[in-house]
Amino acid sequence: MRHLRCEWCGGDFATQRGPGRPARYCRRSHRQRAYEARRQAVARGIRPDEVLLSRRTWDRLRDALYRLEAASEDVAMDLMAGRPTKAEYVGALGHLSAAVRDLQEIAVEPIAVGDD
Repeated sequence: MRHLRCEWCGGDFATQRGPGRPARYCRRSHRQRAYEARRQAVARGIRPDEVLLSRRTWDRLRDALYRLEAASEDVAMDLMAGRPTKAEYVGALGHLSAAVRDLQEIAVEPIAVGDD
C-alpha cells in the first residue's frame, strides 16, 4: 500500500502497488477534471506552471499568509524579550497555532476553466 497526494485536490489517498502507471488522482472524477483543465489551459495559453485562482481565494490566502507572518514576528519578539515563562511560551504557541489554522481553512482546489 502506498500513500500518495492527488494532483487535482491535494488530498492524500492510498493505492495498491501493482503493474501499470502509478495513480495520480484520488478519484476518476479528479482525473477527468485535470484532463479538462489541461485542455482548457492549452486553448487559453495558460502555461503548466501557472495557476488560476478566484479573486476571493487569492485574497483569503494572501490575508492568511500575512496574519501568519505577523504572528511569527509577534512570537519572536515576545519570546526574545527577557526570560519567557512557560505560560508565555504556551500563549505564543496558541497565537501562532491560530494563524496556522486560519491558513489551513482555505481550500485551494484547482478550477477547471469553463467555456463561458
